[in-house]
Amino acid sequence: MFAYASDPANATEWYENIKQVEWRSPPPLAVGSRVAFTAQFLGRRLTYTYEVVELVDGERVVMRTAEGPFPMETTYAWADAGSGTRMTLRNRGEPSTFSKLAAPVMARAMRRANRGDLERLRSILERP
Repeated sequence: MFAYASDPANATEWYENIKQVEWRSPPPLAVGSRVAFTAQFLGRRLTYTYEVVELVDGERVVMRTAEGPFPMETTYAWADAGSGTRMTLRNRGEPSTFSKLAAPVMARAMRRANRGDLERLRSILERP
């Protein structure tokens, strides 16, 4: 699960809103790697570049925007769940280009998108 989900080349397969991925530094993923993503979210096209700030093989990847419309941090974490592996996906950020009034709507939409993305990832990984 870690190898597939943490590889940016796979992001367009399991993230509904990610439309394009472009390495800005040579693969594979490592601390300091930079990867540009183009997404369609809430009717907007967003392009942003993440930099990997933490990478613990099999456990955690933390990325922060180095370029883009607003500061954001995304954390993937994996833990033993007894009969399998549990992956969590957390996005934190301050929507500076959106009004403060839109922030609660954006947060709900992001949570809903994350749940859908994790379900899509599960179905991909559980294919026979």
